Amino acid sequence: MGGCLFCGIADGSIPARVIHADDLVVAFEDINPVAPLHVLVIPREHIATINDLTPEHEAVVGRLYLVAQRIARERGYDERGYRVVMNCNADAGQSVYHIHLHLLAGRHLSWPPG
Repeated sequence: MGGCLFCGIADGSIPARVIHADDLVVAFEDINPVAPLHVLVIPREHIATINDLTPEHEAVVGRLYLVAQRIARERGYDERGYRVVMNCNADAGQSVYHIHLHLLAGRHLSWPPG
């Protein structure tokens, strides 16, 4: 998808601090972290919003969560706790229209968010 920041990161044309990459997803450190651990996990395929998901995306959405889980465990946050969130459209805070999970950990995360 021309001009998509996350597509550029996924294909390597835009630099990022990538911590995981496989055939389906890429995970990288957020450039404006809001927690000591703030990683974005994205599909390689351009999917603009949650509303654009179809049944064919089931495997990639599951992979997003499994990669987030693995990173949290590897960084030592699995027992303390972590948050995984995906925003959908502007009112929810989505600013890049390529679905992505925010993996947040390393500080107390209050509820409700926002």
